[in-house]
Amino acid sequence: MLTRRSLLKAGLAAAMTRPLLGLAGPFRDGRDWFTEKRFGLFIHWGLYSVAGWHEQHMYRKKLSRADYAPLLRQFNPAKFNPDAWLDLAEQAGMQYLTFTTKHVDGFCLWDTKQTDYNVMRTPYAKDALALLAEACHRRKFPLCLYYSLADMHHPNYPAAGRPYELRAPEPGDQPDLARYMEYVKAQVRELCSNYGEIHGFWWDANVLKHRDGSLNALIRQLQPNAVINNRGCDDGDFGTPERDWDTSVNTQLAFEKPIEACQAVGYQSWGWREGEDYYSDAHLIRSIQKVLAKGGNYLLNVGPQPDGVIGEESAAILHRIGKWFGCVRESLIGVEQASALTSNRDVVLTRRGNTLYVHLTKEPETASVFLTPLTEQPRRAVLLNTGEALACDVAELPRLHNQTPNRCLRVKHLPVNERSTVGWVLKLEFDKLPAINLAGKKQEETK
Repeated sequence: MLTRRSLLKAGLAAAMTRPLLGLAGPFRDGRDWFTEKRFGLFIHWGLYSVAGWHEQHMYRKKLSRADYAPLLRQFNPAKFNPDAWLDLAEQAGMQYLTFTTKHVDGFCLWDTKQTDYNVMRTPYAKDALALLAEACHRRKFPLCLYYSLADMHHPNYPAAGRPYELRAPEPGDQPDLARYMEYVKAQVRELCSNYGEIHGFWWDANVLKHRDGSLNALIRQLQPNAVINNRGCDDGDFGTPERDWDTSVNTQLAFEKPIEACQAVGYQSWGWREGEDYYSDAHLIRSIQKVLAKGGNYLLNVGPQPDGVIGEESAAILHRIGKWFGCVRESLIGVEQASALTSNRDVVLTRRGNTLYVHLTKEPETASVFLTPLTEQPRRAVLLNTGEALACDVAELPRLHNQTPNRCLRVKHLPVNERSTVGWVLKLEFDKLPAINLAGKKQEETK
């Protein structure tokens, strides 16, 4: 295992040799890596994997610390291989990783000097974060760190029975928010100083609604290229719509500010769960496609087993998503959002120059897609997923009799009855693709 000093040197060397990124992006500094590497792997892993029920096992089962303590003596992920995780992420088309260093149970997956409640006191007795960071630096794979502000183990945390807390302080506790926040700050300093370059900090569970800009200021001082989410003690850099709960993900044509949607392959839990109910490929692919096409990032989670291996079903899901993503990547990465070109809200559009990509994010009702008010015929149209040619025309349509124009570009004869339409992208290549507002008026042409 590399030492902390060698990890730090490796991370700094990578930062010095890497070209400047994204000077036209939203941050105009090293954080713009985030808008270039748009699809990431989320990892929820900790003591709770031993129980195999839920990452909030301690909270949802209403356990005391004594009830939960036996898991510490059972955590021994002898098969943990960070390169296997990164292999799987790359096969899925992912370009960065976010790792749970501390969840609501308070257990720390690194060699922290602030508490004995950490991975070094388990039978495994290795710094899991150091192993992962070494692999990420060696493979130039950006690493982001998740950290829960709620903590069911620390004696200074002011537990009061809110979500992700103990129902009340346990005997011997000394609730003191100021002292607890000093503990948090000391751990943030460790995480941002001892593991080389960190590309992001993912706060969670600020149930106290505590506001303190000094925490993110410390991260920015120590890790200037790290993006910070909006669940900490100030607004951070990006929003975090979770699962399918935020309806604005569906209603916005394009995201005005940086967001990173997060979803798990498991319906019940983010951590490994024995007997999990997994989302369908169709649900996940449509979710990923919609968010990426609208300009957001997407963080898809798996929960490794207690031995450190990502389970067969989770791995199979990532493999299948990777197969789809590899076929349509050009329509989602390095493109402009273009849904304002059509009034059809059953599709999402992206473009690169005079090439328009039509994303079928909903099950089509017919074998045609109608791109009102476009009336230009593409010189070539293909189903990007397979490369097969598609038929198009500009047709006068009965349903448009009250509209001007009363015709539109129609992509027709799609093989919707022959096979699944999940994740389909129609690639339309034009000689000149006009910019059109929703009133149907041409504004200017891209040459």
